[in-house]
Amino acid sequence: MSTDQLELSLPGGTWSLGELTVTRFGYGAMQLAGPGVMGPPADREGALAVLRKAAELGITHIDTSGVYGPRVTNELIREALHPYPEELHIVTKVGARRDEQGGWPPARQPAELRRAVREDLETLGVERLDLVNLRLGNAQGPQPGSLAEAFETLVELQQDGVIRHLGVSNATPEQVAEARAIAPIVCVQNAYNLAHRHDDELIDALASDGIAYVPFFPLGGFSPLQSSTLSAVATRSGTTPMSVALAWLLHRAPNILLIPGTSSVEHLTENVAGAATALSADDLAELDRIGRP
Repeated sequence: MSTDQLELSLPGGTWSLGELTVTRFGYGAMQLAGPGVMGPPADREGALAVLRKAAELGITHIDTSGVYGPRVTNELIREALHPYPEELHIVTKVGARRDEQGGWPPARQPAELRRAVREDLETLGVERLDLVNLRLGNAQGPQPGSLAEAFETLVELQQDGVIRHLGVSNATPEQVAEARAIAPIVCVQNAYNLAHRHDDELIDALASDGIAYVPFFPLGGFSPLQSSTLSAVATRSGTTPMSVALAWLLHRAPNILLIPGTSSVEHLTENVAGAATALSADDLAELDRIGRP
């Protein structure tokens, strides 16, 4: 599928992660694992169908991690899509592990990172990972502190040829700057949506430098976005609040890439259609006030 075809078939067109062209509308695979992102899905065939539908729709950016399951989503991606089309790019992240309680404790020691990258290569069935994000902070959000030792470990793996591009996730602006001082990055993946706008300045700065910003929890995460303004715009547009929230993100900045997750083929196609919702200048101005102080 050509870039022109991708731009016509999916909302938002495309973006470049280094030399890799991806659709701005991507897919996040986290929800394909079992409850609490642990264990296998109840409907394995359904999970495989979602991945195949994503590829059929022309989505070329799939986000995953070895800690989802653990390893479950990577194994599903491989079963559904391997050998991967040349235009498909899989993004993973390292820097956490899962404990017996389903928590996400940090795992950023050099040996832990090397093991995580090695496991991603194996479970995804590739010789080189297109993009690896270093997950920082904790489940409560970004935390201050140097990322140098952990990020330099990933840079060494990049120099070894097993990682193509690097990014950071759950990072403070200071950590983004520190990473960029060590080596080039092509994306930042942080929590951000219409109601939580703390990264506005960072998004604009990254856009000017051609670096992608990938919001996780684009629809509010475990507590869906609630706003009378959002609902009013959705009613006028004849669509759902979640569709408007996705469409707003594509309008917010050209470097924003969407990775909404779902375990349903129907919901996946609804998300694609929703992100294409037309928003007027008045709609955008009204929505823009939701997350402002």
